[in-house]
Amino acid sequence: MASETDGDYQKRTSWRRLTLFSLVFLLMTGAGLYAVYDRFAGRSFEFDNRLLSPTLLIPAAALLLVYYLADGLRLHYTLRALGHRLPLRKVFRLVFINLFFSNVTPMATGGGFAQIWYLTRHGVPVARATAATTIRTVLAVIFIFSLTPVFLLTLDVLDGGVLSSGVGTALAVFVTLYLGFFAVLLLRTRWLIAPLSALIAGLRKAHLINASRHDRWQFKLRREMLRFAQCFSDYLQGNPRDILLSVGFTALFLLSLFSFPALLIHGLGYEVNYLVTLGLLVVTTFIMYFSPTPGASGISEGVFGSFFRDILSGNHLVLVTIAWRFLTIYLGMLIGLLVMQRELIKSHRSES
Repeated sequence: MASETDGDYQKRTSWRRLTLFSLVFLLMTGAGLYAVYDRFAGRSFEFDNRLLSPTLLIPAAALLLVYYLADGLRLHYTLRALGHRLPLRKVFRLVFINLFFSNVTPMATGGGFAQIWYLTRHGVPVARATAATTIRTVLAVIFIFSLTPVFLLTLDVLDGGVLSSGVGTALAVFVTLYLGFFAVLLLRTRWLIAPLSALIAGLRKAHLINASRHDRWQFKLRREMLRFAQCFSDYLQGNPRDILLSVGFTALFLLSLFSFPALLIHGLGYEVNYLVTLGLLVVTTFIMYFSPTPGASGISEGVFGSFFRDILSGNHLVLVTIAWRFLTIYLGMLIGLLVMQRELIKSHRSES
C-alpha cells in the first residue's frame, strides 16, 4: 500500500506542478506586499536596524523554536493516541515538509497529501495517517473558528469594518459550514460514502474513468472511509494523557504563531496590546483558511496590512508584514524544500 501511495502522490506532486504553484506563490506574495505598500503604508518603507538587534533576535529565535516544537509534538501525540509511535526526528521532518507543501498548493491540499505520503513511507497505514493529519488540522480549526467570532465582536479595531461591511455574516456562514463538514467527517464518516460514491459513479458515466478504475476506486473509498471512522474512534479511546497533550500542544502552537507580530511590534518600540494583536492574528488566520491562492499568498499580506495599519506607522507596516511572514512561513518553507528533496532522493534510491 505504501508503494501505491508513493506512486499516486508523486504523480500528483510533479515538480512541474510544484514549480508552477511556487511561481504563483511568489507572484501573489509580491502583489500582496505591494498592495500593503501602496494602499495601507502610504508608499512608505524603511528598514529598521532594531529588527536585527539581539534583544529582538534572541526572543524571536526562542519563539520560533517553541513554534516548531509545538507543531511537531501536536502530531506526535495525536499519533500516539492512535497507537503509533514515530521517532521525533521523523515527526519534525514532517513539520517542514508540511510547511512547504501546504504553502505552495491551493487551499493547503498538498500539505495533507504530503503528510500522508510521508507517514505511510514510515509504516503508518493510510487510514491512520489520514486520521492523524485530519485530527491535527481539526484541533487547530476548532480553536481558531471558536475564537474568531469572539474577536470579531469584541475588538474595537474591527468595529465598523469587517462586521458592518457584511463580511461578518459571510464569515459566520463559513464557520458553520466548515465546522459542520468536519463534524460529519469525524462523527458521521459513513454519511460521506454515498455522495463520494455517487461522484465516482458520475466520473464513470462521463467516461472520465474506465470500469476497472471505477470499481477499484469504489472499493478503496468504502474501505478507507470505514477505516478512518474506526481510527477516529480509536483516538477518542486512546490514552487520555496523549489526547490531552495533543490538544495542549495545538494550543501552544497557535499561541506561539499568533505571538510573532506582538514581538516584532514591541521590538520596534511600540506599546503593544497583546490581546488586540492576538485577536487580529486569529481573524487573519481564519480568513487565510478560505484563500484559494497557494499558502494564502497575497491575501494574508493584504489582510495583515489592513488590520495593522492603525497600529504601525507606514514605514514599519510593510517591514513587519515581511518579517511576520518570513518567520512563520518563508523560513519553514525553505527548510521544508531541502528536507523534501532529501526524502525524495532516499525514496528513489530505495526503489532502484
